Amino acid sequence: MAALSKASRVVVKIGSALLVDRAAGHLRAEWLEGLCDDVARLRARGVDVVLVSSGSIALGRGTLNLPQGALTLEQSQAAAAVGQIRLAGAYQAALAARGLTAAQVLLTLEDSADRRRYLNTRATLEQLLRLGAVPIVNENDTVATDEIRYGDNDRLAAQVAVTAGADQLILLSDVDGFYSGNPGLDAAARRFDRVDAITPEIEAMAGDPLSGLSKGGMKTKLMAARAAMAAGCDMAITQGDVLRPIAALEAGANATWFTAQGTPQQRRKAWIGAMKPKGRLVIDAGAQRAIHGGSSLLPAGVTGVSGAFRRGDAIEIIGEAGETLGLGLTRYDAADAGRIKGLRSDVIEDVLGYPARAALIHRDDMAF
Repeated sequence: MAALSKASRVVVKIGSALLVDRAAGHLRAEWLEGLCDDVARLRARGVDVVLVSSGSIALGRGTLNLPQGALTLEQSQAAAAVGQIRLAGAYQAALAARGLTAAQVLLTLEDSADRRRYLNTRATLEQLLRLGAVPIVNENDTVATDEIRYGDNDRLAAQVAVTAGADQLILLSDVDGFYSGNPGLDAAARRFDRVDAITPEIEAMAGDPLSGLSKGGMKTKLMAARAAMAAGCDMAITQGDVLRPIAALEAGANATWFTAQGTPQQRRKAWIGAMKPKGRLVIDAGAQRAIHGGSSLLPAGVTGVSGAFRRGDAIEIIGEAGETLGLGLTRYDAADAGRIKGLRSDVIEDVLGYPARAALIHRDDMAF
């Protein structure tokens, strides 16, 4: 099984049923304090942590005295607007008490479906983690409509794990793993300790949500597992309603681990390498040596630009002799790349008229 102690970047998904007392509609403050103790423990040993947290609508519903049962879109958005403030404030206070900085990141499905937005999200998360912050991610329920929604935070958490390049994703749930059937209805249902591949037989075992407050069931958790595993990220489903759920997982609490093949970096490189290029960059010998040594491709090393590409598109990297060196996701469109080729990074802003990115292609976005 995967060992949490080996993780360098972890995404933790928290469901509404864990964070909000469903009867009273208020935050379970003691549970949140325990979770933040776990986060502080991970951060103390150098692990990057991203939290994907449900709860804004549930908190806002209670504050606004909205009725139980299904809400209209407008009611959900109003509840989210109220609940997001309370949720962010609670995380900020609990993490600050442990010397940590919280950052709120609100996303919709469009932010991962559009490659430019995806790159923006990836860059923002990377910078926040580099600065030592703990991003708190939630779906932007105040503006999301059905056609641009994830619909559940299991899949959102998987997408965040993929975007952030996490090596482990933990779904804190109201059940302690993946079962062959609904353990609340089937006494013979057995829990899997490990799943190496999501087969049709495994898919057939997934049932409906067990919690009236959570939207996700095992079907959505399997969808999350499939996305995470494909990106080189291990995923665990474990019981979350104990006061120190991550510490409990490390101590051997029941869980199902979905194991990935390869690392996030390897799978990302393979994904980029399979893309169809939209243009070409010709680079000089110095830039070629630099990128093969693990550096990003800077505009100063580019001697030629061709194609009609947009920011986020895959483009070929061509050496001086005309050989294809690899592919990369460009941080500039074709017009701007042509304007800054051959220039030092410190003059790019003067040429383009806006704050510039130092790299034309970041080293994490290259596949040789």
